[in-house]
Amino acid sequence: MKFQKTASLAMLVSVVLVAGCGGDETDLAERPAGSIPSVEVIQARYGALPLVERVTGLVRASNQVAIYPEISGQIVKVVADNGAYVRQGSPLVYLNDKQYADQVRQVEAALQIAQADAKRTDATLAEVRTRLDRVAKLAEKQLQSVQELEAIQAQVAVAEASHEQSLARISQAEANVEEQKEALRKTVIRAPISGNIGLRNAEVGMRVDPGQSVFTIGSFSRVVVEVAITDEMINRIENGSPVRIIKEGLDPYEVTARISRISPFLEAGSYSAEAEIEIDNSDGVLRPGMFVAVDIFYGESTQATLIPESALYENPNTGALGVYVASSLKTETPIDEPDDYDPENPPALTDPTPMKFQPIEVIARGRGVAGVRGVSLGDWVITVGQNLIRGLDGTGDARARPVSWERIAHLQSLQDQDLLIQFMDKQQQLARESFGENGAVADSNARSIGSDNSGGGSAN
Repeated sequence: MKFQKTASLAMLVSVVLVAGCGGDETDLAERPAGSIPSVEVIQARYGALPLVERVTGLVRASNQVAIYPEISGQIVKVVADNGAYVRQGSPLVYLNDKQYADQVRQVEAALQIAQADAKRTDATLAEVRTRLDRVAKLAEKQLQSVQELEAIQAQVAVAEASHEQSLARISQAEANVEEQKEALRKTVIRAPISGNIGLRNAEVGMRVDPGQSVFTIGSFSRVVVEVAITDEMINRIENGSPVRIIKEGLDPYEVTARISRISPFLEAGSYSAEAEIEIDNSDGVLRPGMFVAVDIFYGESTQATLIPESALYENPNTGALGVYVASSLKTETPIDEPDDYDPENPPALTDPTPMKFQPIEVIARGRGVAGVRGVSLGDWVITVGQNLIRGLDGTGDARARPVSWERIAHLQSLQDQDLLIQFMDKQQQLARESFGENGAVADSNARSIGSDNSGGGSAN
């Protein structure tokens, strides 16, 4: 759960706090080392939280399509490679075309034969028509019998039918030529659209078939992030809902966008609908196939008291979720929230102050902040060092250092263990400079806990 992650961060950093948070040397001389722990506190605010759902998205290129050969054949030449930008119609792969070239020559020869036969039948038809004209004139003068006229008329009909057949054979031969030429053209696999190509599966000598992809092509300047919208979310999210896309890792990247399309149908197996987010990717940061985190915003929570998620703490004695509240800092010895936090010159610690565990109800979460019931506006709550309060009844005294919301947000963003270790080393150095040997003790404890956590990944 989220409060377990924030609690682990609080426990780790609180060890540092014992070393890095202390009064002056006079205070140290007046009390036993470590008898009163030091903690960081922040003042609760009042407001609304953005309601957000985080899902995982898969990046694909805009108009991303797989390229398949339309005919079977052996590859003889590949003229494109992964990452290349090609224009629509550019050749990518050449297949062996000997078989198809031979077939073209065969059908072209058949066309020539059909054309020659059509010339013959045309000549025959012209001849019998001439004879018909002559016989018809003689018959008008009663110099030719009616039987001879009818016979020549039948010959003309036969010649016309024969010529029509020869013309039909020409049309058929021409169609065969176009068909075989088209097959020959298909021996060159071309880019169906302009874009970058990848996922090459084509090598010289390979035999490919129409069901075998040889490349994938798409436009990297615009990408589409695909996410799954669960049945619980689909009624709260719609086209145009704002989102934040987060690429984590060594080069973190964030971009805001809006949902472009949502499928109205839920898949039977996953009970989720597919949504697509189109974004500009002219800088090329996002690559097809990459997984990203996607925060989908769908409004705001009701007004509530707001505290950092790192203030949430599960009481090990009762299992209750709550916060430690320093009520006296609000009434008896009020303090102010600092405008910022300077690690070299942090705000002063208070005198020992009573801390009490207060169970709360979380009503909303978002961006490292929790909206809760059970804490009042202006209450000071511990954000770092809850585990140092040792009272079995959920109470205890601690010296409190007020911090800003910006500092807590920074601590909650420390995802990498190396960053936490750098932070710890810095605080331990300050502790040694201020506390001497007492700081060395805290330093060894911090190292021990740091090493125990090093195998567990992120501390946050």
